[in-house]
Amino acid sequence: MSSGLQGKRVAILATDGVEQVELEAPRKALDDAGAVTHLIAPKGESIQAMNHDEKGARIPVDRLLADVRPSDYDALVLPGGVANPDRLRTDEKAVQFVREFMLADKPVAAICHAPWMLVEAGAVAGRTLTSWPSLKTDIRNAGGEWVDEVVRVDDRLITSRTPADLPNFCATIVREFETRIEVEGRRVETMGEQSFPASDPPPGPSAIGGEGAARG
Repeated sequence: MSSGLQGKRVAILATDGVEQVELEAPRKALDDAGAVTHLIAPKGESIQAMNHDEKGARIPVDRLLADVRPSDYDALVLPGGVANPDRLRTDEKAVQFVREFMLADKPVAAICHAPWMLVEAGAVAGRTLTSWPSLKTDIRNAGGEWVDEVVRVDDRLITSRTPADLPNFCATIVREFETRIEVEGRRVETMGEQSFPASDPPPGPSAIGGEGAARG
């Protein structure tokens, strides 16, 4: 079991039309590594998964999108399926959820058609990623570089092409999530341990541009 992921919280964002194996395989890999995974959906008690063109299982939803925040989680997984990301990218709350993970520089993994959500969130410009081949033009039009690779790691973004790539995708997710989350944890811990002498307290709002500046 991977100690680096023990107890870490990973969000899996999906809705009806998700490719079943693209949800279940990464989730099992993360659960086996000790992570706590939550399936998050915009609505409903369960979502309809697909096995290509055939209906698969109905998968229970753990949390509704309206009840969670990206700050509740350490990483995000976006499974594919054609209908799943196509529906999600018309939901501004879902798009914003993904956007905030990317802006916070948290680890994000997307497979197959799921990079549509990254395009919609304005998060591919200047990045190199892979996907189902039909997304190539969308990614390039959004300012990203598309490559035909089994798995592509671009800093904290992990992308993959098809269900056939899942063994590599899952192994990469576990490895990269563990590494990235541990590094971030050490950074936050180090910042929290910084001390200041009594005569030299941490700068207050007035020292960094005034109260108004501190509020952004």
